[in-house]
Amino acid sequence: MAKPKSTLRDYIEQALITVIMALFGMTFIAQAVEVPTGSLQNTIHIGDHFFVNKFIFGKRTPGLGPLQPARDIRRGEVIVFKLPSDPKVNYVKRVIGLPGDTVQVRGAAVFVNGRELPEQRVHVDLTGDYNARSALLEIKTDPPPPGATYKTYHDQADSGTAHAYMETAAKYAVKEPFTVPPDSYFVMGDSRDNSVDSRFWGAVPRTNVVAHALYVHWSYNRNDPENRDYGFAPLNVLLNTHWRRSGTAIK
Repeated sequence: MAKPKSTLRDYIEQALITVIMALFGMTFIAQAVEVPTGSLQNTIHIGDHFFVNKFIFGKRTPGLGPLQPARDIRRGEVIVFKLPSDPKVNYVKRVIGLPGDTVQVRGAAVFVNGRELPEQRVHVDLTGDYNARSALLEIKTDPPPPGATYKTYHDQADSGTAHAYMETAAKYAVKEPFTVPPDSYFVMGDSRDNSVDSRFWGAVPRTNVVAHALYVHWSYNRNDPENRDYGFAPLNVLLNTHWRRSGTAIK
């Protein structure tokens, strides 16, 4: 007759199972990611911590394809990927061009296969430090064109200078149309005048795509100049957290 498990052994086994399940989930399904830059403001703020789905863009297992939730990447989705020039760095951008698409950026407008993308433009004013929660102060929002599902943000005060810089510094899709290579994606930030993206370093290979961004679960930017100092570190984190961002879906 087998000896009954001790309470301690039972706790240890449950803890190990919990750790294994958590590691499995973080490795293959969901993971928390922090945004350190403002290339997607005001869609995603600096300091936003959000969950991503790592399984949906995974490879299909032969014979199980219809049973798996994996699918192709779609235009307009916000994805997490490894920077082509430095795979150790994770970037977050929006998918603009799919494999085989021809992309061209003309000022604030983006054309894919000769048609302008339906993007709702928001004119903003950069107020001081990009780390500030109110860095991009919205001045005017254009009416959404038919089919628009997301917004892009353009610096009202500096748009001419920004476009001139893009014409000079950008290597892809600005001076002339760019055809996205097979199994690759053209990506851009929503803060169009403050985003180093495919216009500068080209398309993202499919093998570099890590996950699909889902929703914000916590938002705290320790470098925000608008943070108040309450004299106690845990209190600073608690009271300077942007709680209204929690639960915000990334669209």
